[in-house]
Amino acid sequence: MSKPKYMKIIEYIKEKIAKGEWVIGSRIPSQRTLAATFNVNRSTVITALEELMADGLIKGVAGKGTIVTNNTWTLMGNNPTANWNENVSLGTHKASVATVQAINEAEANEAFIQLSKGELAKDLFPGDKMKSVVKRVAEQEIALGYEKPKGNIRLRYAISQYLNKRGMDVSPEAILIVSGALQALHLISIGLLKKGSTVFLEKPSYLYSLSVFQSAGMQLKGLSMDQEGPMLHTLYQAKHTDNSIVYTNPTFHNPTGKLMSDRRREELLNVCKEHQLPIIEDDVYRDLWLDGPPPASLKSKDLNGNVLYLGSLSKTLSPGLRIGWIAGTESVISRLADLKMQSDYGSSTLSQLVAAEWLTSGLYEAHIKTVREQLRIRRTAALDALDSYVSDYATWEIPQGGLFIWLKVKPEFKTPKLFEKALSKGIVLNPGSIYAETSGQFIRISYGCASMEEIRKGIYELGKLLKDIK
Repeated sequence: MSKPKYMKIIEYIKEKIAKGEWVIGSRIPSQRTLAATFNVNRSTVITALEELMADGLIKGVAGKGTIVTNNTWTLMGNNPTANWNENVSLGTHKASVATVQAINEAEANEAFIQLSKGELAKDLFPGDKMKSVVKRVAEQEIALGYEKPKGNIRLRYAISQYLNKRGMDVSPEAILIVSGALQALHLISIGLLKKGSTVFLEKPSYLYSLSVFQSAGMQLKGLSMDQEGPMLHTLYQAKHTDNSIVYTNPTFHNPTGKLMSDRRREELLNVCKEHQLPIIEDDVYRDLWLDGPPPASLKSKDLNGNVLYLGSLSKTLSPGLRIGWIAGTESVISRLADLKMQSDYGSSTLSQLVAAEWLTSGLYEAHIKTVREQLRIRRTAALDALDSYVSDYATWEIPQGGLFIWLKVKPEFKTPKLFEKALSKGIVLNPGSIYAETSGQFIRISYGCASMEEIRKGIYELGKLLKDIK
């Protein structure tokens, strides 16, 4: 005779506690998550939790959810146990804000409509071609030792050629292979900047949803944006020291989708040169242009080694490859390469060789052309759905590329806890608050990841939520 479903939940939670994976003070998964995990309704979960509470193993705490309050060792004896939760708050790296943690958890649930993910849909990934490339690379003679500190030379040469085609004269020795733009930012924060540094950046910005610079003891100072990009009066007015730096995402900006004009790019380079401000150019969306190629990168205009350029294949080819790069002066790249070696001793050789094959064989350029065609279709579907279901409640601009549409909700339709309400409908979206947009009127919608049907359904449900505000 099979066990009741609620008993399976009880045994699962007890096992997690007994193994020490959920220590005293740990927050257990939400009722919604447990219901989805065990494919039961929430009343079954509640029955299990009530029995565990009666046993004294867990309890509900206002503002924290349900937490572990005891474990099998303390129930069976008086020997005290180590409490790792006391160490959780001692680390130097700050935790993500609660909403970002909730988004990360929800994005792992395939049952939800993903209007939040900044990545391509599975059917846009070149699965069959990737298998073929991996097989071809695997048949070659591969050195199985650690790579050179800056990364595989074949890949660095391929990236050098790739950048050259995009107007950037960068040699292989001036390129560092990283596992993505986020690792690049982490290396820069610990290797090139002082504690107390000021990072100037667009506001809103994706960088506000991370804690990479703040955890290193730096402060973020926002630059308001207009139609051409970040407005630079703050840079002109600020008293700069060698502790200041500029971070910018000029091409199909995340989250607004804006494209910095060529004129503003020139102005930014000039003011940074005048004030001796280094620039980090995050250009991971450059190849996702839909209406026409974007203006030349800041790096292509940089004659003084002032720009550190970040690129990645995660947004265009495959996040799973974990391949990105930093291009800059050789002395800076050597410094960051040393730090990367201390961190992980180099990115995967196989991933680097696969990436090199894509870039040198012509497959990448053919693939990205197909991706642009499909993203144009998805953008049209999202814009049509917004026109049909959301136009009475919000406004937006048509992005010229990238993955995002930035919605501005009309003041009278501001919906408290919109993220939570959308999640209850099975829809994941990103509220502007995680990007330091404080008015409560903005939402970032992605048309890159969800299916066409899901895009329409998700935006339809969003319209209903805005309409039903009380």
